[in-house]
Amino acid sequence: MNNRRILELIDYARENGCSDIHLTMDCPPVFRKNGDIIKSNYIFSKQELKEAIYSMLDENQKKLIEQKVDLDFAFSDHKGARQRVNIYNQKNSLCAAIRILNEHIPSFEELNLPDVLKDLISEPRGLILVTGPTGSGKSTTLAAIIDYLNMNKKCHILTAEDPIEYIHNHKESLVHQREVGIDVSSFADALRGALREDPDIILVGEMRDLDTISAAVTAAETGHLVLSTVHTIGAAKTIDRIIDVFPPHSQSQIRSQLAGVLKGIVTQQLVRKADGSGRTAAFEVLIGTEGVRNLIRDNKGHQINSALQTGVKEGMCTLEHSLAQLVNRSIISIEEALATSSDKKLLMEYIDKV
Repeated sequence: MNNRRILELIDYARENGCSDIHLTMDCPPVFRKNGDIIKSNYIFSKQELKEAIYSMLDENQKKLIEQKVDLDFAFSDHKGARQRVNIYNQKNSLCAAIRILNEHIPSFEELNLPDVLKDLISEPRGLILVTGPTGSGKSTTLAAIIDYLNMNKKCHILTAEDPIEYIHNHKESLVHQREVGIDVSSFADALRGALREDPDIILVGEMRDLDTISAAVTAAETGHLVLSTVHTIGAAKTIDRIIDVFPPHSQSQIRSQLAGVLKGIVTQQLVRKADGSGRTAAFEVLIGTEGVRNLIRDNKGHQINSALQTGVKEGMCTLEHSLAQLVNRSIISIEEALATSSDKKLLMEYIDKV
């Protein structure tokens, strides 16, 4: 199957700093750059589109897509660079969303990650969550964390990913990466198996269902450092999302368990730079202090935002404070900050003070 078209699109995306490619019937290939959608000039015929998409699939994947099953997988191009691919159907025709992955795992400094994150991941056990909307760089942040641990700790790191995006070589640590659907059937099964595989650190690609969340919390309770992501914006919403997955009769128990293991929640959102050169991340950081744990245990999640605002000495930071810092350093515009903020009044107060 000729995959020349796909490779040309991937090459173009990489050369022009695009993050995603979208392929749709009767529409030119669409690129996402700095958050914006950009259309190209070429239109695939239905047959060309099918051939281009099928060129990325093995025989089993082709059978699944013909059964209208959505596919998630990693695709390596002719240069060995990896892409995350999702294939799906709409209006009885195939579509593809291709995420361009960096070959280079960025450092903490390159991503401008909060300094307190190094303190959080130095903990021997507990749960650390990286949250944010789709496309906000959660996977890249986790890759940077794993790489940092891999370089600085002598331990066994076990990951469960869907799909594997960044390849980690063994450095000071031993790193085993398991891909859901290939090496293990589900995140929950990977977590249950991990408890028998002698890991020190466990990365779960996403906490998306009751079984996975329950297994992740149990792993953290039994002496492991567990890292994962949740598709939420803000620490308070993240805690609510986790609790709400459980039936009402179990929510008191999971609150108590979560309060016991939570070390921190880092929320990130990408915002456009004022000079048009790309995007940077704004962060919110919640530390699992005794006060925060009590709020979770006592079902007082509505007070967590207040704890964030008063927890600066512990390393906490609101999204508005992070945005204000970026504005005052002329990295982003006030308009961009206001468009991202959920508390514009607080943001303007920080801009005046920071």
